[in-house]
Amino acid sequence: MTSNQPFFKEALEGKMKKLLMFFVFVFAVLVLAACVVVPGHGGGVVIAPPLPAIVELTDPYYYHGGYHYYYHDNRWSYSKSRSGPWNDLPRDRYPRETRFKGGDGRHDYDRRDRDRHDDDRR
Repeated sequence: MTSNQPFFKEALEGKMKKLLMFFVFVFAVLVLAACVVVPGHGGGVVIAPPLPAIVELTDPYYYHGGYHYYYHDNRWSYSKSRSGPWNDLPRDRYPRETRFKGGDGRHDYDRRDRDRHDDDRR
């Protein structure tokens, strides 16, 4: 029985290495799914992290995850610097809801309410 132990040990180590590689692969896929790569100005590639599900704005600029975001005309742009250059944020990285907060701390309106009122005017 002792002569077979090295064989079983090598087989077990091989299976554990495959299992470890599988978990490393799954982890890498999940981590990379949190970012999207888009072309930046000047031919470079920029990683655009997604915004939180709900964003509250007091002005059109928002800072999150090391990036500056700018909201204007129902569109989001992002940049590493507030002074730009600005890139269009892919739509799948938009927040689910954008709220606008007045100076008194109350919500003036949010995107869903504004869109509903816009539809009523048409």
